Parts: sequence; C-alpha cells; structure tokens
Amino acid sequence: MYLSTASSCTPAVCAMILISFGLLFSLPSTAQEKKPPLPPEGATIQRDIIYATPDGTELGIDLYLPATKSEDLLPVVIWVHGGGWKNGSKNNCKAAFLAPNGFAVASINYRLTDVAQWPAQINDCYAAVRWLRQNAELYGLNPDRIGAFGSSAGGHLAALMGTRNAGAESVSSRVQAVCDWFGPADLLTMPPNVISENRTYEEVSRSNGALLLGETVMDVPDLAKNASALYQTSSDDPPFLIMHGSEDHAVPLAQSIRFYAALKEVGVDAKLYVVEGAGHGGSEFKSPEVESEVLAFFERTLKRRG
Repeated sequence: MYLSTASSCTPAVCAMILISFGLLFSLPSTAQEKKPPLPPEGATIQRDIIYATPDGTELGIDLYLPATKSEDLLPVVIWVHGGGWKNGSKNNCKAAFLAPNGFAVASINYRLTDVAQWPAQINDCYAAVRWLRQNAELYGLNPDRIGAFGSSAGGHLAALMGTRNAGAESVSSRVQAVCDWFGPADLLTMPPNVISENRTYEEVSRSNGALLLGETVMDVPDLAKNASALYQTSSDDPPFLIMHGSEDHAVPLAQSIRFYAALKEVGVDAKLYVVEGAGHGGSEFKSPEVESEVLAFFERTLKRRG
C-alpha cells in the first residue's frame, strides 16, 4: 500500500508533476475570500493585526478569540490557508470553529508566489509563531501551547512547521501540534497520472510548483526535498493529525499515507484519518464528524494538563 520514495525523477515525469500542481492543486481566489470574515457564534475577531513586514510586505493576522473570557491562558491554533501558494488569504479561515471551544485561532497571510519564492512562505509561518509568542501576554495566549492547521498548500506549510528545523532564533518557532488537511508531503513524487496530456517545458516552468521553488522540480530536486515534510521527520516532531479525502485527485491520498508512515517510523504520535468519499476539500471537511475529530485532537495536545 505504501509507495517507495523516489530519489530522483526524469524530465518527463517531473514535467507532469509540476503540471499537476498547476492544473489541479491551485484554487482560484473567490469573492468570499475578499470579504472581511465574520466570527462564528461564541467568538470575537480582531482583524488585520500586522505580524511582520518582510521586504516591505505587510503580513496580517486575524485573531479569533472566545467571546467568554477565560481565566486560563488560551491555547493557540494557527490557520494556514491553501490556494496553490499563489492564491487565497486569511479571510478563508476553516479553523474558526475552534474559537468558541476555548482556543485562540490566528488566521495568517503569508507571501504568495507573485511576491516571493521559497522559502519565504515557511519563513512567514515561523515569523507568525514567534510573533504570537512575543505578544502572548497582550492577548491572553499560552506561548507554550501553539498548534498549526492548514489545508492543501496550507497543509503543506503546516506539516513543515512541525517537521522542518527553523534554525536558531531568540524566540522559538516550534509548534506543539499539527493538523494537516490533504497537503502534499513530497513534491518530488506527485504522480503523473493526475493529468491527461503532455505539456512543454515552457508550460511546466510557469506551473505552481515552479513558481514556488523558482525553478522546476527537475532542475532543483534538493530544494524540492527541502520543501517536503516527508524528508524532514524526526523523533522530536509534535503530534500530527493527517486528514485526507479518499477521492482526492489533486493531492493523492498516497501522499498522506507515506507521510503518516514516515512519522510513525521515527516514533511520532500520528493519526491518519481518511474522509471517505471526499475529494480535495469540499463539504465533507465541514461535517460535524471531521470538526469533532480536529477539536478532540487539539484539546488532547494543546489543552493537556502538566
């Protein structure tokens, strides 16, 4: 059932890999994403808090908080939006349902590929973690209980927040739990069978994967590996909940199966939850069953005593 990890790929296969990013993994921006978000019942929202300005680009957080004040410091879940690394915004926060349940939810913007290439995206995620820690007292947050949660491209980044070493910083950018919704874990082995026609190298060079990395996977396999959580796992990674649709034809379920196996191999507390009948997102991921699974995971990992 598990697929072997490829150490390299041929130009033809890599071309098809990158087109799979371009055709199926990218989701266009919607009018809904441009509207200011409304908090769910039982929560409040503080919008457009600037957490970083890399190269003059202002990056914002929408902070969802429980409407009922708590005497305890709030655990934090950072929401990382999807959109093929080139679309989307913090307005489309699928984690807001956690706020009425006693969590602070920080929905973040990060630099998209029309502004900067890899590793800008993951560096922005690290910066958001550090900002939340540095400002925890101001908002009543627990700086020692921060989780990451994302879907698709956001799931890819959330997984890397849990596995990839951010380097030495005066304030830690480590997270204590990760929920990954159908993110690609291995950019080297996105399979060619998700597309149905040949494309030229020129077309591949304009695909989402190439926009993220700056060059095609075939030209920079080491960089693609650096941007893939599958190759970054270690025994000190935090607990993971990986959720993936059984009928996902954009990021195949095999990606999450292999990532789950890699985490378990090094002893990480990990669970793979297959959403039967679901594709790449969709209404199935808004079901009470899925939301309850996510809530239970973050309650276990971020609200634990001691």
